[in-house]
Amino acid sequence: MKPHKEFLPVPLETSLVLIKPGGVSRRLVGEITRRIEARGLAVVGLKLMSAPRSLVEEHYSEHQGKGFFESVVAYLCSGPVVAMAVRGENAVRAIRAMMGATNPLDAEPGTVRGDLALSIDDNLTHSSSDPEAAARELALWFSEGLPA
Repeated sequence: MKPHKEFLPVPLETSLVLIKPGGVSRRLVGEITRRIEARGLAVVGLKLMSAPRSLVEEHYSEHQGKGFFESVVAYLCSGPVVAMAVRGENAVRAIRAMMGATNPLDAEPGTVRGDLALSIDDNLTHSSSDPEAAARELALWFSEGLPA
């Protein structure tokens, strides 16, 4: 019998999740947060805010000059958003999988977008694409810092 291979600890990641104005106005904050916590991830930062245009433009800076940039910025500034810092093992990939495809019509049932959204213009959430993007985005939305 082979000796049991020792498991190495998986490093914790922290990801940004934004619940966009459509999700806030439809009162889906609790449902989205419930799904995140049910997955075993921890919400370590949370705030309801009206996002300043300068913050949203910086957040989406990689898309500046693209045809959809202005509409995406205007939409995120159109009402309150919830910004969440979510921490756990493989948090970035887990959150992306939970949210589903960007276009809700392509999103699998069981995902947030697959269950709750109908259009790409109001796909309810944003989540960081990779750990590097998460670090950049968290520094923007939680400039006051997060608990260690």
